[in-house]
Amino acid sequence: MRTAIRFLRKGQIVELDRFEPTTTLLDYLRLSERSTGTKEGCGEGDCGACTIALGRLRDGKLIYEPVNSCILLLGQIDGCELVTVEDLDGPDGLHPVQKALVELHGSQCGFCTPGFVMNLFTLYHANTPGLTRQDVNTWIAGNLCRCTGYRPIVDAALEACRDGLNDAFAARAMETESKLAALQDAQDIHVGDDERFFFAPSSFQRLLETYGEHPDATLISGSTDVGLWVTKHLRDLPKVIFLGRVNGLSTCYEDEQGIRLGAGASYAVAEQFLKSIDPDLEVVISRIGSKQVRASGTVGGNIANGSPIGDMPPMLIALGAEIELQSNRGRRTLPLESFFIDYGKQDIAENEVLTSISVPRLSADEQFRAYKITKRFDQDISAVMAAFCLTVKDGVVERARMAFGGVAGIPKRASGAEAALVGASLEDPGSWQDALNAIESEFVPLTGMRASSTYRRDIVRGLLEKALLEISASSSQKTRVHGQRELVEGGAHVSRSS
Repeated sequence: MRTAIRFLRKGQIVELDRFEPTTTLLDYLRLSERSTGTKEGCGEGDCGACTIALGRLRDGKLIYEPVNSCILLLGQIDGCELVTVEDLDGPDGLHPVQKALVELHGSQCGFCTPGFVMNLFTLYHANTPGLTRQDVNTWIAGNLCRCTGYRPIVDAALEACRDGLNDAFAARAMETESKLAALQDAQDIHVGDDERFFFAPSSFQRLLETYGEHPDATLISGSTDVGLWVTKHLRDLPKVIFLGRVNGLSTCYEDEQGIRLGAGASYAVAEQFLKSIDPDLEVVISRIGSKQVRASGTVGGNIANGSPIGDMPPMLIALGAEIELQSNRGRRTLPLESFFIDYGKQDIAENEVLTSISVPRLSADEQFRAYKITKRFDQDISAVMAAFCLTVKDGVVERARMAFGGVAGIPKRASGAEAALVGASLEDPGSWQDALNAIESEFVPLTGMRASSTYRRDIVRGLLEKALLEISASSSQKTRVHGQRELVEGGAHVSRSS
């Protein structure tokens, strides 16, 4: 067992053996290192001012991902390379991203600039051929600028990223990969004592043993939710168990039956698998948080926290996903929809841990649609999240699964509307009316900041009709502004953004 975390900083290995379990990476940078180039803005992962880059090995290859340091716990960076805005200039002067921002007037007050620089640094290292303005807009959706305006920032990104990799980080990539590989080990990490600790087990067995001994510990994976408990709720979490080092917990694979997602897999990783099931999964995931949030947040965490407004559960429920739970008493599986019992209550026993999600592939007769309804397009919490999976043969609905978020205390299926839709003909909109009428009385949503109860009921009905229109082969150009689907030869669908 190690009693210190280790990470790479400016080419050197740093070891830290004394820190509070909930010390954030931002506080470490600003208060301990005095690296004050990284700014604190919202303190909740929304504005991007605190963005830094983490270098990680993925399949043996060095990648740089942006993360919000304000909600990431310090212990989570074990085994990574930490890169901040202070690290970018080299012997030849400013980094290409910094130089482009200066020359194209991409900064005024400058408070948000370090976050933009670091996010664009990760875009630079993504080395995307044919980078477009829309690509840049999507990449920086998690960075807010209040005075410069985004046009010169996007111009700078396009200018800096057009000629491939030519910076000091690319030049020493092989050396960095070697150093990061040397940091990888199978040891547990325990910083602190029995009463206050940050613990990062390396195996399921050690995780289950320690969680069994400390049932009052807080489990974290991406910390995109728990981080707010620290920064906004000011909660003291004396015992933290980090799941990011558990061997196999982040493993994803696919086979003929479907996809298995390790509960610790980030959205950035899981998206690469889920989008092969249906393009709407990719469209919705691209709107969950920001690039920074998706690099840290996990699908398993989105499920385990039991939120009624999580975006992933409705889609996975509609697809018929199952989850696996483990404890020191053994393992069990259950349909995802059965996991959610009531508001704030899930079917998870003491010391039990969510370990994986299994998602079946669509059959040739199944059609899937998913919609995220928000007040703003990027980085917003859903007022209503809806997902539909219909089995259609000869134009007639044989089976329906519909799941919604934001309209009840838990993610929930519309069983009445499902039953009413069976037997409906896609060619006869009149046959849809029983289901449309049934779904209006299916839920009694609350009125809140994001939407009124009446609006939510109307939206639920409208989204069912929208799904039926699209599945009946109506052009999505008539029903969507973003994530349009085009019917192609063979009946398959592809997605494109308008």
